[in-house]
Amino acid sequence: MEPTETLEPAKAGKSEILKQAKAYVTQLLEEKLPPQLVYHSLKHTVTVVKEARTLGEDAGLEAPDQEALLLAAWFHDTGYIEVNDGHEYRSMAIAEQWLRQQGYPEPRIQVVTDTIRCTHRDEPSETELQELLQDADMSGMGREDFFANAELLRAEWETTLGKTYSNVEWAESQLDFLLSAKFHTREAKARYGEQFKANLKEQRDLLKKTEKKKKKKEEEATGTFAEPKRGIETMFRTMYSNHMKLSDMADKKANMMISLNAVLLSVIITYLGAKAGTKSGVLSPTIMNNPVLTIPIGLLLATALGSVVTAILCAQPDVTSFKWLKKSPQIATNRRVNLLFFGNFSKLSLDDFHAGMNQIMGEKEALYTNMVTDIYYLGDVLTRKYRLLRISYTIFMVGLILTSLSFGIALLYKM
Repeated sequence: MEPTETLEPAKAGKSEILKQAKAYVTQLLEEKLPPQLVYHSLKHTVTVVKEARTLGEDAGLEAPDQEALLLAAWFHDTGYIEVNDGHEYRSMAIAEQWLRQQGYPEPRIQVVTDTIRCTHRDEPSETELQELLQDADMSGMGREDFFANAELLRAEWETTLGKTYSNVEWAESQLDFLLSAKFHTREAKARYGEQFKANLKEQRDLLKKTEKKKKKKEEEATGTFAEPKRGIETMFRTMYSNHMKLSDMADKKANMMISLNAVLLSVIITYLGAKAGTKSGVLSPTIMNNPVLTIPIGLLLATALGSVVTAILCAQPDVTSFKWLKKSPQIATNRRVNLLFFGNFSKLSLDDFHAGMNQIMGEKEALYTNMVTDIYYLGDVLTRKYRLLRISYTIFMVGLILTSLSFGIALLYKM
């Protein structure tokens, strides 16, 4: 039975013995290979043959050695049809029997079987052919399909050997495998080296992620604390951001009122000063002839003064602190103390501050307590700022209205 086109390796060998070996092994594995061998399947054998062919060509093997290498690649896993552990030795026997039936030269049969022997984990590689077949058999660790094939191997071991692995255990075993494995030939290092390094890095990252997920599940199950949940982090981040934006808006509005009223006061004072009688010490004849104008001018002056004072109070820095802070036995968990705000922790000694921060970093309650307290006092400061800002704007608005009305009444009175 010929293999399907999808399983056929590229550039099939030209020798007749290779064609016959390909047909024989394909039929043998399709008919007798246990179905639970999802990794050591016919596809794996075809892939090893393909990689062995490429490595042999890169190494410049002579035709007889290339033929022996590919024969060994075809037969190297045929022992799986009978046994799992030590299948390599059974593969040698199957290859030897078949090759002898085909009248293959005895010395070359020995080369093929010796090459198959090196695929056993305890057998050393001594010849170039053995090293090339080992590298072809282990080429998966230097290919992009390493992780997909690893999952197939995991499933195979679970069904055939009864070995079960947690995600962390499997990730650790695969990392250990990659760290201990190596390619023997120069050709394999050149062909698989870069992808092997990439797979090793990805396996390290995968282990870290898997361990993190496991730790998170354990913490959720036991109620222990490592880091805030994503939703809680987002909530605190949003609240801090909103408070900072509101504080910045209040300061800008206060600065605007300060600038506007300062200019207004400067104009009024300059005007009155210029019109004041320098010799008689009385106001100019304009105001003397129209004393009723002193009312709108006085209202405007009072409006500007009241508005600018409240605006200055709004923009004035305010630091909250507690005199009894040093005497607090549980600083980090005290709801009235905020170690995240300098106005509080600046009253502590360095040792007490270190102790409080270590407690915050290690305890869920302490961290949340201080963050909530910090947000509370930020809101308290904002409440004061916006109350004063509202008073400043109200004074300015009411003052302008009264000034306009009184000025209008003064004009009517003059007429």
